[in-house]
Amino acid sequence: MERIFAVGDIHGCLDKLISLMDVIDVAPEKDTLLFIGDYIDRGPQSKEVVDYLIDLAKGQRRVIFLKGNHELMLQLYLSGADRFTFLANGGQATLDSYLKESIHVGANPIPSEHLDFFDALRLYYETDQYIFVHAGLKANILLEEQDEWDMLWIREEFIYSDFDFGKRVIFGHTPFREPLVLDNKIGIDTGAVYGNKLTCVELPAVKFYSV
Repeated sequence: MERIFAVGDIHGCLDKLISLMDVIDVAPEKDTLLFIGDYIDRGPQSKEVVDYLIDLAKGQRRVIFLKGNHELMLQLYLSGADRFTFLANGGQATLDSYLKESIHVGANPIPSEHLDFFDALRLYYETDQYIFVHAGLKANILLEEQDEWDMLWIREEFIYSDFDFGKRVIFGHTPFREPLVLDNKIGIDTGAVYGNKLTCVELPAVKFYSV
């Protein structure tokens, strides 16, 4: 049986990411490894996390990277479209992690390989049983018609909804002390950057790993 391992919001917490990868039993040729977004910001090692994930994908046949609202904020910052929101939401920690290794003063400190990584992130991933998305979905809207803002930013309207999306929705974005397990959704952001745990859910077993 194909297994999916979905990992919650990392936010620059490299040590927890490495520890989590050490305890989950992923078969590279058979299982899918999925990351729910928010790899950067707030934590101290955003650059190192992205380095780790890029290297991980080179050795794992089936890796899916979803886009989080923090990756969107970085892209808007870099494009000049919105410089305030990124910095107001922990972006300085990301800039610091890149700048400490940059030798090109005044140039973009983010390597092109990392920019390509951010540009290639998916908004959602769908299987026969599950929909994976960073923040959630709006009720009564087809998956392919969902708005990017909602998929990356929505909170209470989705979390408190008992709407049947046709498949169980696996999401991050909103931190809980323990995984949120409901009939129509599973929340796997357990606040790693706030001193709590980094969590992975194994599906379809609904088995949790946390460090």
